[in-house]
Amino acid sequence: MDYSVNDIATALGARVEGDGTLRISRASEPQTADADALALAMDEKYAGGLKQGKAKAAILWDGAPWQELGLQAAIFVPRPRYAMSGLTSLMDPGPDIASGIHPTAVVHETAIVGEGAAIAPFVVIGRDVVIGPDARIASHVSIAEGAVIGARALVLQGARIGHHVLIGDDFIAQPGCVIGADGFSFVTPEKSGVENVRKSLGDQGDAAQQSWTRIHSLGAVTIGNNVEIGANAAIDRGTIRNTSIGSGTKLDNLVHIGHNVQIGEDCLLCGQVGIAGSSRIGNRVVMAGQCGVNDNIFVGDDVIAGGATKIFTNAPAGRVLLGYPAVKMETHLEMQKAARRLPRFMKAAQAAKSSEDGNGK
Repeated sequence: MDYSVNDIATALGARVEGDGTLRISRASEPQTADADALALAMDEKYAGGLKQGKAKAAILWDGAPWQELGLQAAIFVPRPRYAMSGLTSLMDPGPDIASGIHPTAVVHETAIVGEGAAIAPFVVIGRDVVIGPDARIASHVSIAEGAVIGARALVLQGARIGHHVLIGDDFIAQPGCVIGADGFSFVTPEKSGVENVRKSLGDQGDAAQQSWTRIHSLGAVTIGNNVEIGANAAIDRGTIRNTSIGSGTKLDNLVHIGHNVQIGEDCLLCGQVGIAGSSRIGNRVVMAGQCGVNDNIFVGDDVIAGGATKIFTNAPAGRVLLGYPAVKMETHLEMQKAARRLPRFMKAAQAAKSSEDGNGK
């Protein structure tokens, strides 16, 4: 499929200069762009790449001399990175899932599949499942009994939706994610060493040797509208109440959400984030890769945590965190600077002590 430069600019709400009738078939980096590609040169540092490539049209930084760069058309956008969202949405054809229910899919007779839905080969849909209109379910997905998935969902290859999971509209599940596995919850007949350590902060006490007994998960998972779950992410069901993910929240690959966790709206959790059971995360929280959150704590609205931050205690709204354990980002940077100075400080202290010892003699 191809587009005119005018079509692309209209979709982006952008300004065109030059020949808006030029046809574009794909997007490209400037240096590798062919004549039918739209070069993405949204910063002046990419000007050299335009001269290496063969693009006739490009998305450029504001004020760029497009004619001097050898172009026949240029698109100017006020916020380049945001424009990428609109451009990729326009050009992404999505997965090839034929409309209707494939003959190899197994759909329980009590399940309701909405109008316009597309069910791919080898999908298994359980008893009393509800699939919303225009949903697309890719191959080898399983959706267990009583689950509800809203309109226009896209559930990709091999995803697993557990029983009685409730999911809103415009949901995206990347390949291999698991939503609604049982929570990791075990207990011992008598107090365990773990319980004693949590109370004493270091002493296991006289805990007896004993086996772990499973606590079953009676809750499910509730997910709002416009949520995306990354590949191989795992969201555990609640013990009694549902684990919940608020509308607009996005989870990256390999994120793990423990049982009973409550996550607010419009959060962004990057790869390998782990949130332990029964913690509450506010709205618009951002956690960079490999952040960890302790169980039974609260992270307030608009908190931003840098990569590999470990949050062990409640975090107030608006706080910017970094480090292990988490502290204010500026405090962490001061601590790191101080740590780098330690060897020099120790040498100076030892030299001063040697000098004093020499004077004493």
